[in-house]
Amino acid sequence: MSDSAHPLTTRRRFLQSTAAAGAALVMARPGRAIANTLGDKEIRIALVGVGIQGRVLMDSVLKIPGIRFAALCDIWPYNLTAGERYVRKSGQPVNTYADVDEMLLKEKDLHAVLIATPDFWHAPHTNACLRAGLHVYCEKMMSNTVEGARSMVQTMRETGKLLQIGHQRRSNPRYIVALQRLIREAKLLGRITAANGQWNRAVGNDLSWPPRHALSGDVLARYGYESMNHFRNWRWYKKLGGGPLSDLGAHQIDIFTWFFGAPPRSILAAGGVDYYKNHEWIDNAMVIYEYETVDGIARAFYQVQTTTSAGGGYYEQFMGTEGTLKISENPSYTAIYREAGAPDWDQWVAKRYLTLARGGPAEGEDGETTVDARETAELATFKLPVVLNKAIHQPHLENFFQAIRGKAKLNCPGDEAFASEYAIYRTNDAIDARQMLHIRPEEYKV
Repeated sequence: MSDSAHPLTTRRRFLQSTAAAGAALVMARPGRAIANTLGDKEIRIALVGVGIQGRVLMDSVLKIPGIRFAALCDIWPYNLTAGERYVRKSGQPVNTYADVDEMLLKEKDLHAVLIATPDFWHAPHTNACLRAGLHVYCEKMMSNTVEGARSMVQTMRETGKLLQIGHQRRSNPRYIVALQRLIREAKLLGRITAANGQWNRAVGNDLSWPPRHALSGDVLARYGYESMNHFRNWRWYKKLGGGPLSDLGAHQIDIFTWFFGAPPRSILAAGGVDYYKNHEWIDNAMVIYEYETVDGIARAFYQVQTTTSAGGGYYEQFMGTEGTLKISENPSYTAIYREAGAPDWDQWVAKRYLTLARGGPAEGEDGETTVDARETAELATFKLPVVLNKAIHQPHLENFFQAIRGKAKLNCPGDEAFASEYAIYRTNDAIDARQMLHIRPEEYKV
């Protein structure tokens, strides 16, 4: 094998270079796109990383017309074989590779690559694929390091190729309608003064593997892993991933930045390795962000717990002087609440921006509202009538492929994602420092 095809070459290169209502709004999102002559021709793609998240992307892609898998790449034959069989069942013959460099050398007619490898490989794989002339959809986080993420933006700019980062909520019509219609157009929340979000999950065991399918020590070492446990549970190791704030929090902290229209200017956080003594990364964290918005200062609280599933699911909540929006990829958690003293929302119900779910406080026998003087009146509850009848990643992938065809702009291009993700890297720093960190505006730029 030549040096250019060696599995470590990509790593060295990196180190050396260091629904109907929502559909129209999705297409209207500002972002990064380039002119393209592909038109409606079939888009041939490769998937690098055929693990759990890779198969999630695979499922979504197979539902999108005009997209064909040409290649799959994974260092673990156990994953690669399962992925190959799954794609072939859909009628798409596919080539398989263990090494990205070999795939890029042999596959001459690819248009794009989807990357769902562990975080520490995102930058090397993305940079190699961009330099090979391919558009890239890379799962979040962009990298396990700020330097890696920054290099991806630089390579995107140097090559002129598209780089979409997998913050898939940015293409979810529920989120787009909520932001563009409810918050920006109708201004139903009034001035947003606070936000909160959470993603809690119960205690779980480390991922295991079939012993007869274990990778050899040589292969593991070649690709940066110390053991099969290291390989299977990479999210918990600092050289390989970013911990739960990266895995779970990244999605929701990104929504704070998107909805506030600016990244946080300060971070105060606490967290620790409270339960899993065999892990390097923290298992629980609580964070306060401060944002300087066009309307004034706003603060957001975020928590991620990996030792309890209590707390009402995963969601983001924006609280304003006239209303509150609670939103999630799970529609059952989504609701809008009007403050008792706010103007009525009848005109927005008439426009079908909202539907009334519950009509406010109970009435006494005299027909008048009864509210304890010590309490605020019960909030009227509304629902957001936007249905996503697709897999949650599918709209974001569709946006990526439409941008390749020159018919849309990316909803989460690499440079925009970097500005959002930078706050997450600094959150881990704030936990280590055990003090408030202040972030200068220039730090968010590449």
